[in-house]
Amino acid sequence: MPARKALIAVTSASAPLFNGAETTGLFIVEALHPYKALTAAGFDVDLASETGSYTPDWLSQQPDFLNGEDLAIWNDLTSSFRQKLDNMRPAAQLDASQYGLFFASAGHAALIDYPTASALQGIAETVWANGGVVSSVCHGPAIFANLKDTETGEPLIKGKKLTGFTTEAESTMGIMGELRGLGAEMVQELAERLGAKYERSAGIWDDFHVVDGRLVTGQNPASSTSTARAAIEVFEKL
Repeated sequence: MPARKALIAVTSASAPLFNGAETTGLFIVEALHPYKALTAAGFDVDLASETGSYTPDWLSQQPDFLNGEDLAIWNDLTSSFRQKLDNMRPAAQLDASQYGLFFASAGHAALIDYPTASALQGIAETVWANGGVVSSVCHGPAIFANLKDTETGEPLIKGKKLTGFTTEAESTMGIMGELRGLGAEMVQELAERLGAKYERSAGIWDDFHVVDGRLVTGQNPASSTSTARAAIEVFEKL
């Protein structure tokens, strides 16, 4: 069985959205909820971004998304989550072979840096090649843009079922034009281009995830806990 150690990938990009009113970056609960689920299940958990830095997403810090225990953990700079997040190393400095589970957290910023995040992608490819679990939530599938199955040389997600943030949700939020201006490819578009089978819930904000073998994906921030728990369930059966 692969090592009971997990890596949560974090976007290191940031960009203004909503006509400059907000800054996108890491959507906090998309890293925090998996961190809580994984550590509760006895995993040793690291966090890493491509550069070792991150910017917290403005929207993800609002009360609708960050409250209660989660807010307390975020505000406590001595919490294990903040210590690991604030002292991340660049992904290239990590030993990919030590991880048995890879989880790509996100935020709209992931659409900017994940497609070319070769060090993070290399870790995910190694986890997959070693028989581990690869998972993502929301905009996390952007990491799959250049992620290969090293045995076949094909895109890792080709022929597989997955989910992620819907194009409908981007339109509902009114930011499609700005995302296009950043050169971003939507999750649904990426899935179709690489031959994956995109699935989604009827509601854009529903808690929804998809399991296809060792690939586990969630649709949106509300799905971050259930996606992590599903990834853990798959891991337990390896």
